[in-house]
Amino acid sequence: MAWETLLDLSATRSGPLHMRLAAAIRAAIRDGRLPVGVALPPSRMLAADLSVSRWTVTEAYGQLVTEGYLTGKTGSATRVTWSPRPGDEPRAGPARRLPAQAARPSSAAGFDLSSYHPDLRAFPRRQWVEAIRAAAETAPFDRLSYSEPGGLPELRAVLAEHLNRSRGASAEPATICVVMGAGQGISRLCRALLADGHTAIGMENPGSPRLWQAAQEAGLELVPLPVDDDGLVTDALERHPGLRAVCVGAARQIALGCPLGPHRRSALADWARRVDGLVIEDDYHSEFSYGRPAPPVLQGTARDRVALLGSMSQVLGPTVGIGWVVAPRRWVQPVRAEHEIQLLPRALNQLALVQLMQSGAYGRHLRASRQRYRVRRNALTDALRRHLPEYRVRGAEAGVQLLLVLPPGTDVTAILRAAARRGIELCDLYEMQLQPEPLDPGLLVGYGNIKDTVIDGAVAALAEVIRAFG
Repeated sequence: MAWETLLDLSATRSGPLHMRLAAAIRAAIRDGRLPVGVALPPSRMLAADLSVSRWTVTEAYGQLVTEGYLTGKTGSATRVTWSPRPGDEPRAGPARRLPAQAARPSSAAGFDLSSYHPDLRAFPRRQWVEAIRAAAETAPFDRLSYSEPGGLPELRAVLAEHLNRSRGASAEPATICVVMGAGQGISRLCRALLADGHTAIGMENPGSPRLWQAAQEAGLELVPLPVDDDGLVTDALERHPGLRAVCVGAARQIALGCPLGPHRRSALADWARRVDGLVIEDDYHSEFSYGRPAPPVLQGTARDRVALLGSMSQVLGPTVGIGWVVAPRRWVQPVRAEHEIQLLPRALNQLALVQLMQSGAYGRHLRASRQRYRVRRNALTDALRRHLPEYRVRGAEAGVQLLLVLPPGTDVTAILRAAARRGIELCDLYEMQLQPEPLDPGLLVGYGNIKDTVIDGAVAALAEVIRAFG
């Protein structure tokens, strides 16, 4: 099929590119142009045909699997499972967004410069097995049942101590809600906001599509808010008088890589108190900072107005499946409230994480990870200076990704298409925008899951592509 013609992204509503692609595929299924049983192309192939990143395709596929339009699993084709019969609606799949992750093929044949993978090769297998074994051997029988809402008390106590010590939080075991990851955490927060009468939530633009989608699926309208070199532009909140909730990366803005400026931290807390609102603080990538300590969390000084969101997905990896929300006291029970299906991390995984953290193995793994990413970051920035010396880099001081700023007018879609054909996975800054903002084009270059030995070759190949189309 001529996929670039069949899936005309310009014909769909405005918004993030992965949502527009999902809407285009959904429309093609509903009007019969993609009949039941047809196989969709692999993500890498469709990304090249449409001049988008593989991330865009896999997120769209994952959403449509969740909605029941598609089915797919690792190692087999993604196929249409819904046909347009009168009065028929797709049978929704599980609420968990695991299919989007499962749909992402391995990048062993190319260069993984995507921004969503940690170093999966460095997962502490032996220490995790030992922690699982110790938890299974010592846990009382009642701890091996389903986890209680909010998470096991042992883990909440350990997390409170860890967050207070390492991130300057003001957490208590009673205010921590253990969840399966940051996505589920914001989903629960947004459902609680909706039940409390909120209709909208402010989101950084550019920002995190995974958080946008969770908020949107919970039923809230997304209000894009601009960011600059000091993070979220808090003055923009005054242009939305009905808005009383906002999600922000205070330690590190996910796209530009900058922390929220000190004057804006206080302004944001003051705003939340003035409008009787809630700030959701996404502490993503705060564990990895080079040259300077990460700023302490905003929640530590505004615990009555800030909900802190975090997970183990970047330090240990998504396979552990544990995250947390540190909520203001009035929001604890609404966040823990049971919905149709109560999905919580397995009790044994929670107890194993307690073992890992109390034994010191987690701390040793974190320190080793910081050093490994520091060396890898240095190798990447050195390679960029050699192969693309005239291009500016932003956000290299923390996290496991940086922003490569491209000149105005650069044909980014052509670069992404050519890069995909050479096996280079990248994320486009445009894909992280809810609506167009006056930003220079750019590429998010991740170094979490790339081998050190191939960094120079990956950057050399990327430089050839950029010079051909830049």
